[in-house]
Amino acid sequence: MIFDLFGTLVPAPASSERRAAVAQLAWAMRVPMAVAETALSGSWRARHDGQLRSGSAVATHFIERCGASPARTNEVEAVLARLAHHRLQADRALLQALKELRQGGIRLAVLSDASPDIAEAWDGSELASHFDVAVFSCWAGAVKPDRRLFQGVLAKLGAEAGQVLYCGDGGGDELAGAERAGMRALRVTRRGGPTGLAFGEAQWSGRTIPAVEALPSLLDGWGER
Repeated sequence: MIFDLFGTLVPAPASSERRAAVAQLAWAMRVPMAVAETALSGSWRARHDGQLRSGSAVATHFIERCGASPARTNEVEAVLARLAHHRLQADRALLQALKELRQGGIRLAVLSDASPDIAEAWDGSELASHFDVAVFSCWAGAVKPDRRLFQGVLAKLGAEAGQVLYCGDGGGDELAGAERAGMRALRVTRRGGPTGLAFGEAQWSGRTIPAVEALPSLLDGWGER
């Protein structure tokens, strides 16, 4: 089983959370918030598609785009690491659901459009120990719905596409992408609510469940455990 990360396992960021992150970055660089916001918004693809492959590279990128002092680079990198740690906090009920799935013999993977600061923080999160495989776009060199991402995570799982269920909130056209790669796909109502930020969302007419926490009992009903 493969999971999306943001909006599925952890909340999609709200606008207020994004503004708070921009404020921290702006302070670290000693630049106006509008300048930091422009740098953050304009760097989404570079941070997610492999152009920038480390938190240090992201920090340097922000410094250069904002015309900030290079002396602030370490401070910006520390802010990115702190924000990433915060964003990877997961609910206890969700962690319990993942534990039950693995106890039922299901191998789990996460496939996320993520920036290097998130990828670097992953191993230190409580989520990491519940997954057999983690694939992040920044290190894979592509963003959803690129077929290479789905093929890559399948290869790491050692599974055939037809054996795998993909679960996500739908950002990045991931559900259709999973189906094109031969998987079954299941939409999970966006964690964090409808105001959570998402990129590249597409309409979905397939099955939807309210949360990942519903999966253990759902799969019992399907006879898949």
